[in-house]
Amino acid sequence: MDEQYDAIVLGTGLKECIISGLLSVKGLKVLHMDRNDYYGGESASLNLKQLWEKFKPGEAPPASLGASRDYNIDLVPKFMMANGKLVKTLIYTDVTKYLEFKAVDGSYVVNKGKVYKTPVTPNEALASPLMGMFEKFRARSFFV
Repeated sequence: MDEQYDAIVLGTGLKECIISGLLSVKGLKVLHMDRNDYYGGESASLNLKQLWEKFKPGEAPPASLGASRDYNIDLVPKFMMANGKLVKTLIYTDVTKYLEFKAVDGSYVVNKGKVYKTPVTPNEALASPLMGMFEKFRARSFFV
């Protein structure tokens, strides 16, 4: 690490990756570092082992949960408009090399210790245990 750099960017969150990308696209030599053993900073997506290490250090996840690689948990869910300015900036700076874009399959919430799918159709709204009767009908009307 005896090299000279024009800029040093600490952290690998989305903001830091954009800054690093913009600087490097402009021809600057950038050193990009993170103290974590994963990319993404506070908005990272972690496998089960990484998640357990972050929130329960020294403990191993229960074997009953299955393989660590089967999990990909976002610390902060991230949504962006498909043709928005942010996507254009990410493409311009080549930050997209470190990101994976995927259409949202579903959204889930935890309520009283149980996981529920967030309703997105009129039928799901009526069947959802997350809302009262009046809320169900309002949600159904909204979806229709």
